Amino acid sequence: MQSSQDAPKDTFNPASDRFPQLFAGMLALSVALVAGAFIGGNAIRSIDRGNDVLTVIGSAKRPIRSDYIIWRVAVSGQQPTLQKAYQEVNGYTERVRTYLKDQQVPDDAIALSSIETNAIPETGSNGAQTGRTLAYRLTQRLEIRSSDVDKIAKLSSQATELINDGIPMESLPPEYLFTGLSKLRVEMIADATKDAKARADAIAGTTGSRVGGVRKADADAFQITTRNSTEVSGSGSYNTATLEKDITAVVSVSFSLD
Repeated sequence: MQSSQDAPKDTFNPASDRFPQLFAGMLALSVALVAGAFIGGNAIRSIDRGNDVLTVIGSAKRPIRSDYIIWRVAVSGQQPTLQKAYQEVNGYTERVRTYLKDQQVPDDAIALSSIETNAIPETGSNGAQTGRTLAYRLTQRLEIRSSDVDKIAKLSSQATELINDGIPMESLPPEYLFTGLSKLRVEMIADATKDAKARADAIAGTTGSRVGGVRKADADAFQITTRNSTEVSGSGSYNTATLEKDITAVVSVSFSLD
């Protein structure tokens, strides 16, 4: 029988012992410091010692200002006959278009939808419908699209002028969009990847290791939020309610360690 003294000794494995035990406490402190500065507290995703792979989270954030606006309004008319209801809503629509024209809004920036028609049934004293139509309610929706964001935004805030003028109008909050997203996404992924590389260098440098090539990279969903917001959605977010926004890109990058 083999005695305990004859048991085989542990062998040295360079791949698994690249990070000395002495460094464990330093690594924990480094992770805490770097991760604390990241938006999600997750700057370091994993370290695979067996395969010498370091996975790091990188991020990039930029302020943007919307360069396109969509403003939707609707006018309605209600009369006993369909013809009179149409004449009424058409008159309101023309008054709104005249107002917009006076405000230097070009005709090609205004789009009209098909008129919506709703018959209002007559109801008897017992609450049951009599089968007769009491009136017709027609609604005309207008959509104003423009790159002159400031002008349209100002007009939307002055919509009460039309209401005070006797026009039964509904004004929805404008949607603020940014048309340069395609190009900006590419630039921000590059910036986020550079950030991940800098984080990886800072971590690996304290171990005497050197960051090598990229093994794998994944981009998370972009977050377009109100300025200085902490809102995050797993499926991404796109705020259209405010003129000034922030766009954030996050990438997960796995680097080899030399």
